[in-house]
Amino acid sequence: MRHLPVALALAAALAVSATWGAGAADLPDYLKPISGPPAPPSAQDIATRNVLQLNTTMFSLYDTAGMAFRRNILAKHPVVLALFSGAGGRMILYRPGQPPLEAPPVPKVYQVMKSLGHSTMAVSEVVLPYLDNPGDTSWVAPMRAYLTEMKSALDGIGAAQMPDEWRANARAILENNIAFMEESLARGVIRLDAVQAFAKKQAPVLRNAIAWAAQTQVEHWMGVLDGWKTELGGSFDQAYGASNTIYVARQNNVLFSVLAQYFGPEAINDRLVLIETISFTTTPDDMLTALVRIISDRSVGGLFFNNDRLMDYELMGGDARKAIIAGMKARGKEAFLPPQVPFGSRQWPALITGGTGAASLDDLH
Repeated sequence: MRHLPVALALAAALAVSATWGAGAADLPDYLKPISGPPAPPSAQDIATRNVLQLNTTMFSLYDTAGMAFRRNILAKHPVVLALFSGAGGRMILYRPGQPPLEAPPVPKVYQVMKSLGHSTMAVSEVVLPYLDNPGDTSWVAPMRAYLTEMKSALDGIGAAQMPDEWRANARAILENNIAFMEESLARGVIRLDAVQAFAKKQAPVLRNAIAWAAQTQVEHWMGVLDGWKTELGGSFDQAYGASNTIYVARQNNVLFSVLAQYFGPEAINDRLVLIETISFTTTPDDMLTALVRIISDRSVGGLFFNNDRLMDYELMGGDARKAIIAGMKARGKEAFLPPQVPFGSRQWPALITGGTGAASLDDLH
């Protein structure tokens, strides 16, 4: 019975084919819309399709070769993957001839500090769409529900995991949240001046929670890498490292910045890479695949173009740059492009040029 739809479709196709010679006018109405011989492809279409098929097949061959490259790389080089997570990250060490070693997680207090900071962010996200709009009260139900959770968190803050000297700050964050939420619910409207006063009051205590979370995260991962570098000894100098990032985490990326302290400046964009992804989290397998592709593509650049770092860049980028310059010149304008850098640049993979204005939370306070 599972194959009945396929059989029916085949029978219908055969029926159409058999009756086509009798003329379309003789077909039942329900077959006329789909009947008729297909238009034959042109010689140009066939030739183009045959060429494009080469690219389609390339990806299959590329994937197959990638598995062999991965085995060879992992058999010769240690690899450290640092993956973003809501718990402060994951680090996995791959050692030749040994099973992967996953580091212990960041202490739970990191998540506690982060959750406290996010709690205020959540309150602001609930209210900001409804500023000075008394006619819309759709924010009330979500806020009441979140207020209940907020009070439960405050009730237990004395026992939550954190150093005792951080507890008063944590309590202040929750109390400020609750006071603002209760006042807003009592008024029945979200006022801009009230939101601004709330933000100003929360900023100093949030600043403390952010700093403590960062300190906890960095100290943990530096301790892990201290141990791994000692264990690997001289082979650490042949290790590859990779961390992932999305746009908002690219600048001042914590995990990559910590890795860089151990790999050194000469390893950046060589043995240590920052891989951009489209979501906060990714799998170790996908990260390994991306890292292996970067390393293996360097052989292509070396073989065909005498530069093993060429393939780290958009291959058509140089010619596209010349085309953009020519195109803008033809339009009577000057092209706006960054300066060219040599292949194999060790430049930090984030914004590094100077400028004016605040560059950290400390600058803002």
